[in-house]
Amino acid sequence: MDASHIDQFDPELDLKFERIVDLPPEHFWAGWTESETLKRWFCPLPWKTVDCEIDLVPGGIFRTVMRGPDSEEVTNIGCYLEITRNRRLIWTGAFGPGFRPRDTSTLPFVFTAIISFEPIKGRTRYSAHVLHSTPEGRKRHEEMGFEYGWSLALDQLIGLAKPI
Repeated sequence: MDASHIDQFDPELDLKFERIVDLPPEHFWAGWTESETLKRWFCPLPWKTVDCEIDLVPGGIFRTVMRGPDSEEVTNIGCYLEITRNRRLIWTGAFGPGFRPRDTSTLPFVFTAIISFEPIKGRTRYSAHVLHSTPEGRKRHEEMGFEYGWSLALDQLIGLAKPI
């Protein structure tokens, strides 16, 4: 099956965040695939990731629980679609573990995330390409501060470089 079309950017439905960082792809892989490490950086402060479950296989669970400064909690659950060690992770909130379709009617928006770690001479092109199910969902995610929030979270992940 050729899934190369998933990388095509659709400005009506997609958001993208990209930065070149002076760390190897392995640093980012560890940050995204080890639950205890992910909890240390995943959402921008003052929010915190207080729980995380990772089953790093296609169809495996990717679940996070984020807690806000007023103790409000948001649980996100999805499953992995693609796993390429030290290079790329794709997961979606449209499916739960085992690729079971989810009832997403109560969610503010649904998306699939493509996280890429491209090696560039000892550095990494870190990319988050987020595909939304509707233009309204894309707009809502953008208005929530997609680029600002993902940038702050990446800064937190970079800050874990010594040691991971």
